[in-house]
Amino acid sequence: MSLTVTPQQAPTGRSTGPIANTLTAGKLPRFAALWVLLGCLAVTTAFFVILAVASETGFNIAAAVFLGVVLYGVVIWVLSRVVEGTRKAKDRLVTALVSTAFTIALLPLISVAYTTIANGVPRFDLQFFSESMRNVVGAGGGALHAIMGTLLITGMAALISVPVGLLTAIYLVEYGRGKLKHGITFFVDVMTGIPSIVAGLFAFALFALFTGDPGIRMGFGGAVALSVLMIPVVVRSSEEMLKLVPNELREASYALGVPKWLTIVKVVLPTSIAGIITGVMIAIARVIGETAPLLIIAGFTTSMNYNLFEGRMMTLPVFVYTQYMNQGTDVQAYIDRAWAGALTLILIVALLNVIARVVSKLFSPKTGR
Repeated sequence: MSLTVTPQQAPTGRSTGPIANTLTAGKLPRFAALWVLLGCLAVTTAFFVILAVASETGFNIAAAVFLGVVLYGVVIWVLSRVVEGTRKAKDRLVTALVSTAFTIALLPLISVAYTTIANGVPRFDLQFFSESMRNVVGAGGGALHAIMGTLLITGMAALISVPVGLLTAIYLVEYGRGKLKHGITFFVDVMTGIPSIVAGLFAFALFALFTGDPGIRMGFGGAVALSVLMIPVVVRSSEEMLKLVPNELREASYALGVPKWLTIVKVVLPTSIAGIITGVMIAIARVIGETAPLLIIAGFTTSMNYNLFEGRMMTLPVFVYTQYMNQGTDVQAYIDRAWAGALTLILIVALLNVIARVVSKLFSPKTGR
């Protein structure tokens, strides 16, 4: 025999059971964390606004956001400890610490992007992308010669680095054994940390010895210098992606009688192509903004130069450096061109990353049926 207790029915037919209050039930309301965060940000924002008015300085939005997130961590921990208990308070505290770390990492990125966009937009016009700096000493001019130089030198560096780095990674994962493998891995790790100016000095010394010209400057030398910096990144990223390919796939291919080289081409590389492309894009982003090696071996010029093997060639990092450091009579014009060049460089890197995501998505193996 069972006893069933039914809740009282309201005139409308709905149940009239007890109404639970989340505060008294040992749980904060659903959106309590959000409202606490917004309140803390409002408090710190008001504080820095008053401070800016009192001291007649600019409003520091980065400090306001950072201190607001820190204050949020303290307040949400206290509230959770009072209402929900120690265990839930620790969980919310760790979540707040993770949010604070994320904010610390994100603020410099947003600050750099905002500053570059705000200062680069005034010269981000058609003239900037259609003219060079030849015979320009004041306002006007553009960075067409620097943009073309950056694309040519970086493209040549990628053309050198990607085959060498990928084949090296294939050897280390698929063929390498013993001391030779460990030696190559050691030198790749050492090359990953060399200063960029050393790569520029190496390329300059190499071509000066080959040509006998102690003052040689050319774009191909800059591509070689960038490839020295790019190859280790390609090797390490490609090696890690190849290691993620399950051995069962290789063994299944061998069981069907497929030779090892064809297994690598048809099974291993297609499986890891998305990660390899991402690694290549990271390597390109690593070297496309280098200034010191290109300043040494590629030099700088105000004219167009499409020939990688003859004459000086301007690149965007060197263009930004020279515009900022060698200001003429119209100082603001030089500063505007420098910021516009920096913005252009950021957009090129962003575009390359978007292309890499699209290509990796198209060529990655399809897991769905």
